[in-house]
Formats: sequence, structure tokens, C-alpha cells
Amino acid sequence: MRILIIGAGPTGLGAAYRLQELGHEDWHIYEATGHVGGLASSPKSNGFVYDTGGHVMFSHYKYFDDLVDKMLGDQYTEIGRESWIRMQDRWVPYPFQNNLRFLNPESALECIIGLAAERTNPQEAANFRDWTIAVFGEGIARHFMFPYNWKVWAHPLEVMDKQWIAERVSIVDLETALRNILTEAKDSNWGPNATFKFPLRGGTGGFYEPFVPYLEDHLSFNKRVVAIDNHAKIVRFADGSADHYDVLLNTIPLTELIPILTDTTDQVRIAARSLSWSSGMFVGLGIARPCPSDKCWVYFPEDTTPFYRITYLSRYSPYMAPDENHFSIITETSSSIWKPENRHTIVERTIDGLITTGILEASDRELLVDKTLIETPYAYPTPTVHRDRALGVLQPFLMDQEIRSRGRFGAWQYEIGNMDHSVMQGVECVNNLLLGEPEETWIPPRILQKGRAGVS
Repeated sequence: MRILIIGAGPTGLGAAYRLQELGHEDWHIYEATGHVGGLASSPKSNGFVYDTGGHVMFSHYKYFDDLVDKMLGDQYTEIGRESWIRMQDRWVPYPFQNNLRFLNPESALECIIGLAAERTNPQEAANFRDWTIAVFGEGIARHFMFPYNWKVWAHPLEVMDKQWIAERVSIVDLETALRNILTEAKDSNWGPNATFKFPLRGGTGGFYEPFVPYLEDHLSFNKRVVAIDNHAKIVRFADGSADHYDVLLNTIPLTELIPILTDTTDQVRIAARSLSWSSGMFVGLGIARPCPSDKCWVYFPEDTTPFYRITYLSRYSPYMAPDENHFSIITETSSSIWKPENRHTIVERTIDGLITTGILEASDRELLVDKTLIETPYAYPTPTVHRDRALGVLQPFLMDQEIRSRGRFGAWQYEIGNMDHSVMQGVECVNNLLLGEPEETWIPPRILQKGRAGVS
């Protein structure tokens, strides 16, 4: 069985590592760029290391934990999460709904009244917007959930499904909200990443670079796929070369894969065009003074900034900045057809927003020694209300063609889009092909659609 892998991001690398681990010899992995890591890579500029957005390393899998130990050894830091929200010219611990006492009294009262009001059954909600009101009430929705999720997803919440939520959103009830207010509690330990590891050197990409020696001569860089003859099972590249496969593991976005297949149907092409996503603009800033904050990252729901989140990257490792007299920030801004952003002005608008919200001082303009704009056309695969129907067309068609499409945008399932999920999709795909083991992470479309119908 000759297995080709398209893309050396987390999913492709997970699959490639597992292939060599099992001793399979007839395989190759092709990467369009000159480096591994995909969206988890870490560009460098003027002594600063920037991640492509905000990443933290936590896991749901022993296999992934073992991989981290093997690739990093003792070359990592371990961080206690300090995540906050900047709004109303004040600091609110994350998650918002668990820390209403940090709001101004009027806003906190509106949120409590919303929680106390009679609401519809969340299971009956038709979309993410309706689900938000049903779970949190009008106050929390208006003050945080609506504006923040608009900035993150760059999609109207009514076009988004509710099925993806799982551990992504903290649920709070009236009793807990009142208790936290009256006892003046800070409730910020929610979630699976209260502590996380971070590579000591190289940013998040420092976890993926060590994969390369294990892949030896099975890895090729700067090989952009331009066509796939899914009848003859041949992949063609921009440089004029080609390779054949028995099984193809694809990790590029489904919206990029389907148009380059030589043999598809109108139904498949329409399904691919119905998928939605957001793009990302990540502004990295290096400042020539010691880091002024002990926070890890900060959320921004208000429209005073173009970005929805910032990360103090130099807090994660001393090697993310040139020395202790410099610190770095990465900011994240989403864009889409619903929410266009001007790439030519985003850096200056970002700096303005950081000063407006008090993250930077006005005098820091003179201390900015690096400004780096990182752009990715695909940042978030949007879980729209039409997504599962589209995947129900696309994935069975691809499987019939001996094409396994996995990963953040290969599977197009945000709910399994974390780094550990992505790596394990590749590992489990190989286990399925070579050992006959079921894939545990990737969710087949028939299961997704049953979930929408309320069947477990």
C-alpha cells in the first residue's frame, strides 16, 4: 500500500511519524512550504519568535503526551494559565460568565436577571445565537457572548450550529453566578488547559521541528499540489512532477481539495462551496522593555480593537524574545466575507487598540523594534448549520476514492481542531489503514448528522 500525505502540519506529521513507527516503508509526505507545522509553525523576526495565533499545548491522549515527552524531552516550560478579559476599562477573569462580580454593577445585574429569567430549552435552539440566549440569558449574551464570538468567528451567530460547543464554552447556572458574586470569588480554573506545556525554544513550532529527523527521505518541501487524478490515483505538483498512491491522506482544506480533483460531481462541488471559514491576521510586536504583565492571554469583546485576543508570547519562554529587556505580543484578528479587514491598516489599528485598552503605553510606539504581520487564509473552519450536511456528501465521496481527508481543515470539524486532536487524526488514520483499528477522534458524517437529530 503506497500512502501519500499532503501537508506537513500536525495531522500530516502525526500520520508520518506513525507510519515510520509501525515500520511501513511505502509512503511519502509532501509540504507546499519550506517548513513543517502548518498553522502551528512559528515564524521568526529580529530575534523574536511568533506563533501563528495563540497556541497552548494540552492533551486528551496518552499517545500525544508521550509524543510531547519524546520530541521535547526536558526542553519545555510549564505555565499556569492566566487568562483575562479586557472590557469596560477593567479586568475580568476568564471565563466571563463565572466572574460577573468584576463587571460594573449595572452590567452584573443585567447578567443575573438574564440568568434568572425563563428561557427556552437549549436543545431546541436552532443555532448558536439561540443556544446562547437559552443557556446564558440576554445579559451575558449582550455583554460578552455575542460581541466576542462575532469577533472570533467573523460570522453571524445565527448561521452557526450549536453542536461544536462541548468543552469550548463554560456553562454557568444562576446559583453559581450568585455565589461567586456574593463570596467575591475568582472562578478561573475552568477548562482543560489550566496548566500547559510550551516548547522552550522555537515557539509552538519547536514541537514539530523534531519530527523531521524521523521522516528522513520520506519528506519533500516546496511541493504544491495542483491536480489530483482521483481515477488514476496520481498527484501532480506545480513543478511538473507527479507521484502515485493507493491511499491519499489529505490535510489541505476541503475547499482547496475538491476543485483540483479531476473527477467529481456537481453535488460534491456544491457541497464544498457551501463550507464557510474565517481568515486570520496575526500581528506580532516586539517591544524594547521588560514584560509588564503576568497574564498569558487576554480577550477583547468590545469594538475598541480589531483583535479578539492577545497573547504575551514572551511569558511562555525566555527564548521567545531577544532577552529579558524585550517582550512580545501576538494579536489575533478574524476576517471573512461578512467581516472584511483591511490588511494594509491592520498593524497600525492593532497598535492603536493596544494603547486604547491600556495594554501598551503611548510611549511604547518609540520602543517598537519589530512589527510582523502573519496572514493565513484559513484560520477557523466555521461550524455552520449547513456544515454537517456538506460533510455528509464530501467525506463518503472521498472515502470511496481512497482519499482520507483529516485535520483542522481537512476534516472541517472545529470541535476536533486542537493540536492534540489534529495530530491524533493522522495517527488514528494510519492505525485504521494498517491495523484495522477504528478512528476515535474523527467524527464520521453519519454520526454528526445523528447528533443534530438528537440521537447519540
